[in-house]
Amino acid sequence: MIEAVGLTKRYGAKTAVYNLSFQVRPGAVTGFLGPNGSGKSTTMRMILGLDNPTSGQVTIGGFPYRRLPNAPRQVGALLDAKAVHGGRSARNHLLSLAQLSGIPARRVDEVLGVVGLQDVAKKRSKGFSLGMGQRLGIAAALLGDPQVLLFDEPVNGLDPEGILWVRNLMKSLAAEGRTVFVSSHLMSEMALTADHLIVIGRGQLLADQSIKDFISHNSADFARVRTPDTEPQQREKLTAALTEAGGQVLPEQDGALRVTGLPLPRISDLAHSADVRLWELSPHQASLEEAYMRMTQGAVDYRSTVDQKAGLQQQLPPGAVPPPQQLPVAGQGQPGWYAPLPPQQGGQPFAMPQAGPYGAPGAPGAGAPGPYGAPAAPGTADVNPYAQAPASTPAPAPEAAPESAPTPAPAADLTKPEDAR
Repeated sequence: MIEAVGLTKRYGAKTAVYNLSFQVRPGAVTGFLGPNGSGKSTTMRMILGLDNPTSGQVTIGGFPYRRLPNAPRQVGALLDAKAVHGGRSARNHLLSLAQLSGIPARRVDEVLGVVGLQDVAKKRSKGFSLGMGQRLGIAAALLGDPQVLLFDEPVNGLDPEGILWVRNLMKSLAAEGRTVFVSSHLMSEMALTADHLIVIGRGQLLADQSIKDFISHNSADFARVRTPDTEPQQREKLTAALTEAGGQVLPEQDGALRVTGLPLPRISDLAHSADVRLWELSPHQASLEEAYMRMTQGAVDYRSTVDQKAGLQQQLPPGAVPPPQQLPVAGQGQPGWYAPLPPQQGGQPFAMPQAGPYGAPGAPGAGAPGPYGAPAAPGTADVNPYAQAPASTPAPAPEAAPESAPTPAPAADLTKPEDAR
């Protein structure tokens, strides 16, 4: 078990971690979340004895890392996949680590097989891709068969198969009773991997709870309600009925309604009493990403701004129509508001307009698109751009080449020998 008590780390006038206390228990995958610059890497370095805390302490199994007997046999870590001598092969890199810790050489071949690098074991690591470097770092962490494992962004650079493999590996290690501590910025992957969450912001603890409790405490569940698109009066009637009953109603971009404060059966009864037909009535629970964004929105240090493109925008030609701008959505920015789901068109979810061969939507009622997506004139027949012109159509005369232009070389004779007889 990893336990931090009052952990604080200062670098001059900057406080990277302040009074941080938490426990990472065995038998579960614990996710370590926080915005960039929140102190996650500093905390993991203090756990491994790479940085000394200014105050407080952190222990592994009741001892600081530096006092653990043969620490590599008890703790495995991946903090930087590039911390490898590029001139060494993958096997020699692991073999040197094994010899320093008294680990038998046969274990090197075992972990190379676990991470899938057995075929490139004798290749120099400087030629490895980012994903291969991650696999080699994971192999180094598993080398001593430790009971405590720490991983910082373990899926960085991996393909989908590698990400799935890491997810299953973390779960299997935790199922064996090991302590697994994983830091990652991929919320969707963390939601599938972690059982417990520790969230920090600007060096301070924000949450220490299970994923289920974290989402329920930092999100507002809502109901998505949709009325017939062809009858806007029913939408207005339903909005009035729900608001009168104490619900909060926010419109979404696709015309649906986001309702909070009322359970689904109550919404259905109110719609029936108001004689309003419903096309959709579905519950929605916020994702881990939405709950995380809501909790950490005040602890983000690096915020992007809108690109104004000052002085770089080209003037529109006379008579040109400027592109339509997206209108603001009512309720956006208010507490409990989240980005709406993908729009629906014609009652079909995720329906997209019919596009031409190169992604340009065809105009309604226009003829068949041309070879490059441009619609043909209505009433004209389809033309094969590669078909030869009819014999009765005279070919246009070629333009005369300038006198200064060099005379083209004669074409090579590609006639087969037997055809030349």
